[in-house]
Amino acid sequence: MNKLDIVLKAIDSKLGENVKVIEIGEKSSIADYFVIVTGGSIQQTKAIADEIEEKVIKEGYEVLGSEGFRDASWILLDLGDIIVHIFTEQTREFYDIEKLWD
Repeated sequence: MNKLDIVLKAIDSKLGENVKVIEIGEKSSIADYFVIVTGGSIQQTKAIADEIEEKVIKEGYEVLGSEGFRDASWILLDLGDIIVHIFTEQTREFYDIEKLWD
């Protein structure tokens, strides 16, 4: 299973909402994809992030970095070619990062 599919399956298993995959490879050298997802609460954003990390590592891929677990309104996971942004609804609306990449 490829890494993007693993991430999307992990998000789905924790009931992440409003999932958006943005291909950024031609616009930026930092990654090939942004995956953006909303969690209904701080607990859910943490659960989504934990599930992604666990499943990615289990399949032999590496998590290069993570940020935002303390306040958990915006958790960022760096998976190398995929950057995952896990937001609470309010934080996602405030930053509106999709608008920057569309």
